[in-house]
Amino acid sequence: MTDVTGTVVRLKLSLLRNGLRQSGGRRAAFVASAVVALLFAGLQLLGLVLLRGHPHADAVAVLGAAVLALGWAVMPLFFPGGDETLDPTRLVMLPLRPRPLARALLAASLVGIGPLVSLILLVGCAVSVAHGAAGYAVAVVAVALALLVCVALARAVAAANVRLLSSRKGRDLAVLSGLVIAVGVQLVNFGAQSLGSAGLGRLAPVADVVRWLPPASAIGAVHSASEGSYGTAGLQLVVSLAALAVLIGAWARTLTRLMTAPDGSTLQAPDSAGRGRAATGGGRLGRRLPGGRTGTVMARSLRYVWRDPKTKAAWVTSLAIGLIVPVFNAVQGTGSIYFACFAAGMLGIQMYNQFGQDTSAFWMVATTISSARDAYVELRGRALALLVITLPYATLVTVVTTAVLGDWPRLPEVLGVSFALLGAMLATGAWTSARFPYSIPQEGHRNVAPGQAGLAWIAIFGGMVAAALLCAPVIALTIALNVSAGGEAWTWLLLPVGAAYGTAITWSGLRLAAPRTAAHLPEILLAVSRG
Repeated sequence: MTDVTGTVVRLKLSLLRNGLRQSGGRRAAFVASAVVALLFAGLQLLGLVLLRGHPHADAVAVLGAAVLALGWAVMPLFFPGGDETLDPTRLVMLPLRPRPLARALLAASLVGIGPLVSLILLVGCAVSVAHGAAGYAVAVVAVALALLVCVALARAVAAANVRLLSSRKGRDLAVLSGLVIAVGVQLVNFGAQSLGSAGLGRLAPVADVVRWLPPASAIGAVHSASEGSYGTAGLQLVVSLAALAVLIGAWARTLTRLMTAPDGSTLQAPDSAGRGRAATGGGRLGRRLPGGRTGTVMARSLRYVWRDPKTKAAWVTSLAIGLIVPVFNAVQGTGSIYFACFAAGMLGIQMYNQFGQDTSAFWMVATTISSARDAYVELRGRALALLVITLPYATLVTVVTTAVLGDWPRLPEVLGVSFALLGAMLATGAWTSARFPYSIPQEGHRNVAPGQAGLAWIAIFGGMVAAALLCAPVIALTIALNVSAGGEAWTWLLLPVGAAYGTAITWSGLRLAAPRTAAHLPEILLAVSRG
């Protein structure tokens, strides 16, 4: 058992060390992320220590431990590639028994920046509520127990879903990490503002329930022991200890099944597979799209959105942030109705680097373009595919933001500005796709191939600035109508004006980009094939 544990721990250290040897950029990213994580943990530790003596310090500590455990539970689902040892099936050919392997993998899970940061946070939670010799004695046990529960929870979740996480659906699940992070940040911000105005007392009712849930119950035991409730403290420790035993037992059973059962996750009956393809294939989609090359290009672009992991990740993030920023600010009472235009801007970015998502397969597109007219139809089809999603979504975000703020008279003008901005983003996106194409690596988390970061910055930020300038006439008209006497009665005209302006500017951008695309097909193919 000791040899297996030591070997697996050394394997984990070797994986970390060899990963850092791959490139200087990876080492720099690791060091930077470690410094930021440890700095964050240190500041949280300082804040929790300063919270000692506060009447609601126990509520913050208990809920902090619960949130930390939740993070460990969802980490394997959204970041399955973050730890190579999370997949025990890689060791299936070795003569290992499940229980020694479980102990070894549990020990390996305690190696890394994540466990260290978690340890610091749990120490802060325990110190913030510990008083007296009994409180500190229980704190030592509670911190270790809480950390083990967090790690065992992550391992149990990963093992139970290992077949899913190693499949294409599992990789697609990781796409939702951007959505989870975006929503989580806004929820934390919203909660912090609510607590700042109402005080920490609002946490007490929730904490009274959570302090009996593992591993938060271990931190609750520290508070109970500090107040002299030794029976309650012991019972809370037993709750966390029982949870640890259950998690390790479930994990061991899952390991036994994984190490002995054949993997049938890729097997599928031919008839059901055929029916699945018929039900979800391109037939129904093709019937709803225009005929000719335009419909073909639109179908291809929409399939990229649904099937390509990198493209799907970009879309999910843009859709989430485009909704979260204006709506959450409106709910908090700090936003403006014009924040709804943020959705059009976020979604319009998807028009940038259109050929980069094709990678080396762009040569098949290039062989079908023999004139500026062909290039124009290709770009038009891609723009229309984006509009199928962006136009109704931007409208929805604007209506929801308006409903939250209750400022219905301004809905037409905001929609007009939003449509104009979307058109400008499509126009500049088409031009920068032809002028500054770059490759998107298919493997790893990088979205730009090495050596092309400058092109990406120029394309995205230069295009965004240009789009803002292109919207200047509509913005100026909006300002003029709002500041002039009696002008508010005519602001409804901004809706048709903005829609017409957005259409015209999109058409102009496609027309300008088409000759450049047709004349530089070899250069575009070379640029997008580096990944």
